[in-house]
Amino acid sequence: MTKLELFEPAMCCSTGVCGPSVDEELLMITSAFEALTQSEAIDASRHNLTSDPDAFVKNEKVLTIMKEKGKDSLPVTLVDGEIKKMGAYPSLKEISNYTGVIFMNAESASDCCGGSGCC
Repeated sequence: MTKLELFEPAMCCSTGVCGPSVDEELLMITSAFEALTQSEAIDASRHNLTSDPDAFVKNEKVLTIMKEKGKDSLPVTLVDGEIKKMGAYPSLKEISNYTGVIFMNAESASDCCGGSGCC
């Protein structure tokens, strides 16, 4: 089972998809992680510094990055405990590379995907 973890900066809610204007990147990440939770082969989790600070403290790699580089190093993406990206959210292509799940944007999603946006 592939374990994908995303350690995110402090946000007003667990997904960051709230408030008067929605950040498109956070909306994409939220949708991708929701889709990944449907897979039995992927253990995907998001950790928000505001709502889940213990996850940051318990993960030595993330804690070290935070001590050395500060909050600007967030978000940090780990795959099976290894740092894959920091300082920016992974793209759908990167998430696909990490997990083997193929994501399609709304324009290219076809009936083969059942309209879900991922295959």
